Amino acid sequence: MTNIQFIAKSVATTPINIEKTVQLLQEDCTIPFISRYRKDQTGNLDEVVIEQIAKLQIAYETIVKRKEAILKAIEEQGQLSPELKKKIQESFDLQELEDLYLPFKKKKKTRADVARENGLEPLAKIIMAQNNDDVDFIATQYLNKNVINEDDALQGARDIIAEWINENIYVRKQLRRVYQRKAIITTKVSKSKKDDSEAQKFSQYFDWSENVSKAPSHRLLAMLRAENEGFVKLKIEIDPENSGNEPIEMINEIIIKRQNDTTPHLHLAIEDSFKRLLHPAISNETLQEAKAKADTNSIQVFANNLSQLLLAPPLGEKRILAIDPGFRSGCKVVCLDENGALLYNENIYPHAPQNESAMAMKKIRSMVNAYQIDAISIGNGTASRETEFFIKKIAFDKTIQVFVVSEAGASVYSASKIAREEFPNYDVTVRGSVSIGRRLSDPLAELVKIDPKAIGVGQYQHDVDQTKLKEELDKTVIRCVNSVGVNINTASKHLLSYVSGIGEKLAENIVQYRSENGPFTDRKQLKKVPRLGDKAYQQGVAFIRIKDGKNPLDNSAVHPEAYEIVEKMAKDLQLSVHDLIANKEKTKLIQPEKYTTPEIGVLTLKDIVKELEKPGLDPRKAAKIFEFDANVKSIKDIKTGMVLPGIVNNITNFGCFVDIGIKESGLVHISQLRAGFVSDVNEVVKLQEHVQVKVTEVDEDRKRIQLSMIL
Repeated sequence: MTNIQFIAKSVATTPINIEKTVQLLQEDCTIPFISRYRKDQTGNLDEVVIEQIAKLQIAYETIVKRKEAILKAIEEQGQLSPELKKKIQESFDLQELEDLYLPFKKKKKTRADVARENGLEPLAKIIMAQNNDDVDFIATQYLNKNVINEDDALQGARDIIAEWINENIYVRKQLRRVYQRKAIITTKVSKSKKDDSEAQKFSQYFDWSENVSKAPSHRLLAMLRAENEGFVKLKIEIDPENSGNEPIEMINEIIIKRQNDTTPHLHLAIEDSFKRLLHPAISNETLQEAKAKADTNSIQVFANNLSQLLLAPPLGEKRILAIDPGFRSGCKVVCLDENGALLYNENIYPHAPQNESAMAMKKIRSMVNAYQIDAISIGNGTASRETEFFIKKIAFDKTIQVFVVSEAGASVYSASKIAREEFPNYDVTVRGSVSIGRRLSDPLAELVKIDPKAIGVGQYQHDVDQTKLKEELDKTVIRCVNSVGVNINTASKHLLSYVSGIGEKLAENIVQYRSENGPFTDRKQLKKVPRLGDKAYQQGVAFIRIKDGKNPLDNSAVHPEAYEIVEKMAKDLQLSVHDLIANKEKTKLIQPEKYTTPEIGVLTLKDIVKELEKPGLDPRKAAKIFEFDANVKSIKDIKTGMVLPGIVNNITNFGCFVDIGIKESGLVHISQLRAGFVSDVNEVVKLQEHVQVKVTEVDEDRKRIQLSMIL
């Protein structure tokens, strides 16, 4: 089977599209570049399908390498028969390959190995042949100094048979099917930790049982965390009350062909093989597969949330006064210019115990006027509501927009190497306030500096495969950054590192070149950046933007390889390129089919025309001010039946969490999102969405609030 055939089994597109996509990937083209600028070669495949093809190509290569390793290992043992070689070569299932390799895999000395050393393999073959022989008598012929009686001989033969059954590919396949359908996961509380205060968050799983295949990802991950922390003991088994004997009965049907003197020995060997070898292996496989699926599900939830958060509405290039609120330690205030550069910082103490409200108002007014502030950004942590009320009491000379933004991850950023490099002469409080301000003007540019796991929009993110989580989140950030585009003259090296084809080292070189030579005025200048070769230029150049540059197309998503075509379009319309851009009346006259070349087809040309209509259009919406209920300042103010405005700040498979303006977010269970059945939370709500919720339950002691969107 070729790689194209292997991929085609899972991807709904033509083999030629797959072949072209794989070819581009092998030429080190990035997924954002392929999906945007090579649509004609791939048949207009989107990023999701291209990513799927990339993963399947890696899976194919992994299988091929594993087959080569298995063939080599068995051949070195001198046991590679033509039949076995053919089976291995024709298999493209990793699990099946491991089953084929199992009898030859190096392992610790087993009971079957000891029995073979004692010369009992011929007796095991006689029993497996199931001829009507007097096996008790035959067993006496295999006695020796290590096998002192016929019971020992028969036991040794059964040990060998048990191992054969364990290594039987068909038995393992059929057993897996039984476990996939009927395995249950059971938890029992650890008696020594039952009364532990930390254990109470897992109280639901003190005595829990459900079908593994039907367990939601969040519940399975919760059970595994409870086990890892020692609060419960977990096991996988076939439901003992309903289907407990099914595995052994199934093996009996496969192994036992006729009833005679050998049958009781085969029954014993089958039972031993299942309990000692097959059940531990298959149950562990079943749990690992369920865990892998739960990981994939949870990682996808995190990636979806992260994508929505990164693409949250930006305020844009405005002068911002940002406040990290606090009580005793005061509020740290910073003033930022249009590009997020720090202009000034100070502390104010408007709240208890200092209560210097008048002086704080005077300082804020002075800073707003002195630094021509357009908007105020307030972190949503401790003293956030009080600070918001305080700011709204101030009579400014002009209209000032006031926003409350999530400060999740700001403290992580403020103590990071990135923050120390940006602000070596300022402490963590100043850095944190700067982050709060910058994430209002451009959430994407600021949040890429923070480890996504610190942003707090995931579901059991610390319990999933961390390598896969990082890979998926990195892809998500890359997808978001390239969908928006990057201003090369203001972007940090951390933002630039996510641009298609650039990476961390080239991003550093770009920033260094910019600081030494001044702002970029032309995309072609990128070629002068040290170590930025033709391939990196091809992959990344169209995702960077140059405002007010020499060529107006440099501030668009049009790739330089198509500049000549755009110039021809403009010439045919008797316009300059500058006059063609954003001229909707003229761009609609363009017929893309007239401008095709061997390299650039109709699909790409249609994208170019669309881009010319609205060049450099930011796909994100504009930021909107949100007003929480002024009467709600803490959980003590929350009463059942209240209807409150809120912002969705996290999405999970079981519902969404909503910020209602206090420290504790409330949970809207999936069943309370809307009337009727909901299979996917994302069908109903999005991160940062403004919603109305009704309070259905308040538990002050446990700091839990239940909400409903069914009003």
